[in-house]
Amino acid sequence: MNKAIRTEIFTRFREQNPSPKTELNYNSPFELLVAVVLSAQSTDKGVNKATDRLYPVANTPEAIYALGVDGLKDYIKTIGLFNTKAENVNKLCKMLIELHNSEVPESREALEALPGVGRKTANVVLNTAFGQPTMAVDTHIFRVSNRTKIAPGKNVIEVEKRLVRLVPEEFLLDAHHWLILHGRYTCVARKPKCGSCIIEDLCEYKEKLTD
Repeated sequence: MNKAIRTEIFTRFREQNPSPKTELNYNSPFELLVAVVLSAQSTDKGVNKATDRLYPVANTPEAIYALGVDGLKDYIKTIGLFNTKAENVNKLCKMLIELHNSEVPESREALEALPGVGRKTANVVLNTAFGQPTMAVDTHIFRVSNRTKIAPGKNVIEVEKRLVRLVPEEFLLDAHHWLILHGRYTCVARKPKCGSCIIEDLCEYKEKLTD
């Protein structure tokens, strides 16, 4: 796929959705960080249900840490892997208080040092909270990048690096939101909705489904 086609793909994404946003509910970098940690192997909808109950009660590192692991579990027990996530968020809050003056750090290295925060989570926070042109490659982005041939790769790191290199700069800040939404609602895993896809004519997926 050449640069002109990639530019046209992202131009269409932008025209359809000029200001794409994460579907996680948050009002601060800290709320976003916790929500993304909770979202691993869970749906955004499920996480929002839990944080909509949690954040009015506790939405700072001090307040969530004060709940303790068991107190936090009561709010997030509807989410998968809630036991591990409660422990990670508790430790994460302690580290933010002790090492970062209760602020979410703006560097990848510092973020990835926090419990429960991997590369993908760090990329989401850096992009969505701090406006850095990072690419958080989840299963949706991995699938869309390979299927369409926007940025094919054998693993998430390969796809991430290719997207950062190949997506035209003017689209880089919002690209991961567009790709996630496209994978979540149109280029779905089992049966992509090719007939109603706005980039169908530009996509290089050989097994297009048009019925």
